[in-house]
Amino acid sequence: MPETLSLKGLLDKVLEYKHDADIDILKKAYHFSSEAHCSQKRSEGSPYIKHPLEVASILADMKMDIPSISAGLLHDTVEDTGTTTEDLRGIFGKEIAYIVNSLTKLSKVEFQTKKEAQAENFRKMLLAMSEDVRVILIKFADRLHNMRTLEFLPPDKQQRIAAETLEIYAPLANRLGIAWLRVELEDLSFRYLMPELYQELVRKVAKRKEDQEGYIREVLDLINLKLKEEGLPGKVKGRIKHFYGIYQKMQKQRITFDEVHDVTGIRILTDTKSNCYAILGLIHSLWTPIPGRFKDYIGVPKSNMYQSLHTTVIGPKGERVEFQIRTEEMNRIAEEGIASHWKYKEKGELDERNSKYISWLRDLVQVQKDVPDAMDFLEAVKGEVVPEVVYVFTPKGEIKEMPMGSTPVDFAYSIHTQIGHKCVGAKINGKIVPLRYILKNGDTIEVITSQAHGPSRDWLKFVVTQRAKNRIRQWIKAEERTQSVELGIKLLETELRKHNMSHALMKSDEILAAARSLGIGSLEDLFVAVGFGELSTHQVLNRLMPGKAVEAHPEQVRVNKPLKEHKGVSIKGIDDVLYHTAKCCYPIPGDNLVGFVTIGKGVTIHRRDCLNIERMVVEEARLIDVEWQPAGDMTANARLVAETIDKPGILANISALVSSVNININHLEAISTPERHGIITFLIGVKDLPQLRSLMQKIKQMEGILRVSR
Repeated sequence: MPETLSLKGLLDKVLEYKHDADIDILKKAYHFSSEAHCSQKRSEGSPYIKHPLEVASILADMKMDIPSISAGLLHDTVEDTGTTTEDLRGIFGKEIAYIVNSLTKLSKVEFQTKKEAQAENFRKMLLAMSEDVRVILIKFADRLHNMRTLEFLPPDKQQRIAAETLEIYAPLANRLGIAWLRVELEDLSFRYLMPELYQELVRKVAKRKEDQEGYIREVLDLINLKLKEEGLPGKVKGRIKHFYGIYQKMQKQRITFDEVHDVTGIRILTDTKSNCYAILGLIHSLWTPIPGRFKDYIGVPKSNMYQSLHTTVIGPKGERVEFQIRTEEMNRIAEEGIASHWKYKEKGELDERNSKYISWLRDLVQVQKDVPDAMDFLEAVKGEVVPEVVYVFTPKGEIKEMPMGSTPVDFAYSIHTQIGHKCVGAKINGKIVPLRYILKNGDTIEVITSQAHGPSRDWLKFVVTQRAKNRIRQWIKAEERTQSVELGIKLLETELRKHNMSHALMKSDEILAAARSLGIGSLEDLFVAVGFGELSTHQVLNRLMPGKAVEAHPEQVRVNKPLKEHKGVSIKGIDDVLYHTAKCCYPIPGDNLVGFVTIGKGVTIHRRDCLNIERMVVEEARLIDVEWQPAGDMTANARLVAETIDKPGILANISALVSSVNININHLEAISTPERHGIITFLIGVKDLPQLRSLMQKIKQMEGILRVSR
């Protein structure tokens, strides 16, 4: 298409819905972008300007304002050319420059992985979106055109981009109520992620449509006739479910395509809310409704403002027919969502109704402000855009929408942080339920609170909302910090007394200087480090008295030699750390290890396959990497459990075998079971994992041994 015609087509499209549009700025943005990208081509070989022009055209289809369409034309200039944000600000003003900058990837920042970089870029964009939603709408247009031209990219890139689109952009479009965009993004992603299944569905849907055309026409004619007889205004049309929606239904219900009865459906548009219900009554009077298939999204709208009545009936000839009934305005909102705002508004600010579209994001940004990790933010967003929800009620009858799987604790935190913190129980429909109770549609929830109560770490095992998880973690972190300060002060005061040092040192410049020499900026942080086990008291005293070495207590083992000389456990990246081995799993040299920082005890070393580590996984911030450096004759306790046939002499035989390979038995217990089996548990001192495995193999080969485990 010639350049002037392409630009003219865009301008004509804009002038159709905004007769007084400032097309001069659009022309300027087009020519600036064309010149900036003049040496670049798209993957299919076309001039690069075609892409920003197509993005601008999609935005014009969405009837966006002039700054948005201008930013669409310019969206790649800063990232892919020598243009700077300052250049755009000088030529096009700060509004357009801000939008383009928000869409520009963080190319100058180094990330460890591509996934981390993508997450950080996405976070940057969503933070900007919480201030100006036009940012994400332009990104949608950019992603949509890239998906429409995905065929020109290598298969691996097709898969990656399609997966990202299906996982993030399509659900986000749904959360913002833009149904047509979600449908196209889902079907395009489906086409590239599962091409064979996609093509098979295309063929089957086309055949079903062909087979049912006469049937649907018959139903449409009957509905039109009945509407006319009843004097009810309504536009009736048949529709085909989109391919990915059909695939999802097949997966969710575990059925074949032939068992999907509502591939085709009927949508009725009318003028008022009351007529929606009147038409629903008419349909139910004509055919038998299927129980459980009626949804009233007019009385209880979805969080993305979607409103409609849904019902499925047993229609003519026993066929199932799905109906959607809504007003023209509801249909516009359902199709365009937040993008419908710009039909009548020029500025980027949202009114009260439209701000509900992104209130969840602003709340999420607020909750996540203390969580610097971009991957965590991305996971939080994914959790918020999942469409599966339940509708519950407050005691006053207000409707709350909660993610599927939510509990009374999630509900409490959704009301207010302090209500969540003080939650001790809940009543559902007047009856006391456990805090783990899974909320159901229609539940009325009353939260029971106590001022003397605080969150439990166990709550993290069952809450599902990001808000609840973050608030619980923040409370635990603050509580542990307070405890660590108190414990750190006590430990240091005790150590000062042991060395006849003045208590006044606790608030002196000398101890602050000692803290700073250890890389700690304040006394409170020093007390936290000692109480939390990151520093030992004798480390602090050694800094206070540099000329006099302070010995550690026997139970406090310190690692203070170069890594290659360590005897025992080394903590990656940290020297001088107190540690002890866990008695739940008895790690030994050669095991895959992990350390858990314990208040007042330093680092507890576990085997990575220890069941207690699974319980601690919610505290990832307190898990650290450790290595075991065996040396000399050092041994470590290992626990073995042998299940045997209960007969005389077995215990003596095992003991003799262990002694024969020069391994000491440090502790031993033996019991008999009702099944006449013997359970022998013993602690032995071994050098490393190979020695332990060799011993276990020898024990397994003995007569009367059923199994041996650690």
